[in-house]
Amino acid sequence: MATKPELYGILKRPLITEKSSVQMVDGVYAFEVELNANKLQIAQAVRDIFKVKVAGVRTIRMKGRKNRRNRYGYFNESDWKKALITLEKGESIELT
Repeated sequence: MATKPELYGILKRPLITEKSSVQMVDGVYAFEVELNANKLQIAQAVRDIFKVKVAGVRTIRMKGRKNRRNRYGYFNESDWKKALITLEKGESIELT
């Protein structure tokens, strides 16, 4: 079991986009999470922080983009992980 400070470190930030806003109506919330966090840790963090019942967790490993610095060089953004959390019927998270 993870302790409270570790749980707050698993969820980095909610992802508020047009697509995720449409999914929120169906009870699916998107978060950026720690790269090494697994589905059980993510579900426990959401359950303990927001006090909601989690129905399921889907994770996607997102590749960092390659950006141009100047005409000679590029730099790479870090890879990151996105979690789509489905809540039980009637549950919701207030993200404002």
